[in-house]
Amino acid sequence: MADGVGNEADLAARIVDAAVALAEASSWEAVRLHQVADRLNVGLAEIGRHFREKDELIDAWFDRADAAMLALAAADWMPALPPRERLRRLTLAWLDALAAHKRVTREMILNKLEPGHLHIQLPALLRVSRTVQWLREAALLDDHGLRRALAESALTAIWLATFACWLGDDSDDGERTRRFLDRQLAFAERAAKALPGLA
Repeated sequence: MADGVGNEADLAARIVDAAVALAEASSWEAVRLHQVADRLNVGLAEIGRHFREKDELIDAWFDRADAAMLALAAADWMPALPPRERLRRLTLAWLDALAAHKRVTREMILNKLEPGHLHIQLPALLRVSRTVQWLREAALLDDHGLRRALAESALTAIWLATFACWLGDDSDDGERTRRFLDRQLAFAERAAKALPGLA
């Protein structure tokens, strides 16, 4: 039973890998699921058992970044870091997980933003919220009440702005993104300290 589950997860991962490889050779827009099936020498029905549509491959791609972030969160030295540094390292781990295929990632996002794609744009907002929730958990943030709501909104804005910066960043080792994230987190930290009375 476990082997079957493992094999299924392995095939799902290989489907995503194949789609990204095809996109690297052309573009994300050009990728078709029957091409993915041909590349893996499986039937199209096998693709359909794992992914109901091409857009779900994008979700699986970003799930990998979530997993990389949560893997870093398990490091035994993480709790000793200040919250700001935990958020910084976790966010960069999320981005670094996608860095080898930044162009394809950018094309995935542009595909979601095309006019008329409301059916994938609305779920994408929920996906952002899910990633931010995991980021908060991984960073061991435990604020509550109005402070939590404000902090969550601020972190979502920081995450989105940093992701947008990263998508267009061609600096060495993403240095521009790293500096941008540092500035945003520093500002948020100062703002949070100015609101000590919120419960």
